[in-house]
Amino acid sequence: MDGGPLTQPIVEAFETLSPQLQTAARYMLDRPDDVALLSMREQARRAGVPAATMTRLAKRLGLDGYDDVRSLYAGAVRNGTLGFAGKAGEQVAVQKLRGDKALAADMVQSLSRQIGRLAEPATLQRLADAAERLHRARRIYCLGLRSCHAAAWHFHYMLSLLGDATVMLDDAGGTGLDAIRGAGPRDVLFAASVEPYASATIEGARYAAARGVPVVAVTDSEVSPLAQIATVTILVSADSPSFFHTMTPLLAVSEILAALVAGRSGRKATEALARTEAQLTAFGVHLQRRSSREKS
Repeated sequence: MDGGPLTQPIVEAFETLSPQLQTAARYMLDRPDDVALLSMREQARRAGVPAATMTRLAKRLGLDGYDDVRSLYAGAVRNGTLGFAGKAGEQVAVQKLRGDKALAADMVQSLSRQIGRLAEPATLQRLADAAERLHRARRIYCLGLRSCHAAAWHFHYMLSLLGDATVMLDDAGGTGLDAIRGAGPRDVLFAASVEPYASATIEGARYAAARGVPVVAVTDSEVSPLAQIATVTILVSADSPSFFHTMTPLLAVSEILAALVAGRSGRKATEALARTEAQLTAFGVHLQRRSSREKS
C-alpha cells in the first residue's frame, strides 16, 4: 500500500470538498500516524475543525463513521505500511496536492517548534546535567549509527578541537565498538538513537552501562530502549512532514552540549583552541581570505 489507506480517495475527492472538509482532509494526509493513534476529538482540535467535520469526511469517503477511518489507519500501523515506504507515498500525494513551497514551509515550521522545545525548563536542566557529567568525564565515547551518526560525530568533532578526550565509535572494518572495552565509571558514553533504533547502538549502550559507564542519551522517547539504559536522557522529536526523519534537533543538542562542555573548561579550552587553530593554519586546512592588496 502506498501511503495511508485513504490517501488515494482523499486526493481524488479533494477538489469537490468544502473548505472545512479540505482542512480535515489535509490533516489526514499530513498526519496518518495521528489518525491511527489519537481520538477523533483530538484530531479535530489539531486540525482546527469541529469534531462533526471528521465524521462528515468519513462518510464522504464512503465509510459509516470516523471509527472506521481510525481502524483502517491503526491496521496500517500494525502492518508496517505507514513506515518509511508508506510515508513516502503520503508525501508524494500531499506534495502533488499542495506544492513544493507548502511542504517546505511545513518542514521549516516543524523544525522551528522542535528546536524551540529544547528551551523548555525541564530540557534545559537535562542539558545542564548532561554537560556536567561530560565535563567531568576522563574520556567521552561517542556512538551514533545510520542517520544518528552525524549527531554523534559532530559532537565528537567539536570537542576534538579541545583535545583528545573523545573517542568516536566508528564502524570501520567492523571494529566500531572495540574501543569501548577500556571504558569505566570515570568515562561517559554519549549515544544518539531514534526509532527505528539501531541494534548496535543499544547493545553498545547496554555493554557500557553494565561496566558502570554513565550514558548520556539523545533519543525520542522516555520509553525508548536507549532511555531505559541512560543516566541522563535528552528528548528530541524526529517527526517530519517529510517521509525522512529529521536529525536537526539531534544536531542542535550536540552543538549545545559541546558548547556547554567547552565553556566549563574555561582557559584550558581557549588554549586548546589556539593550538588547534595554529595547527590548522600550518597545514593550510582552510581557504585563506585574500587581502585587499591581493585582490587589486
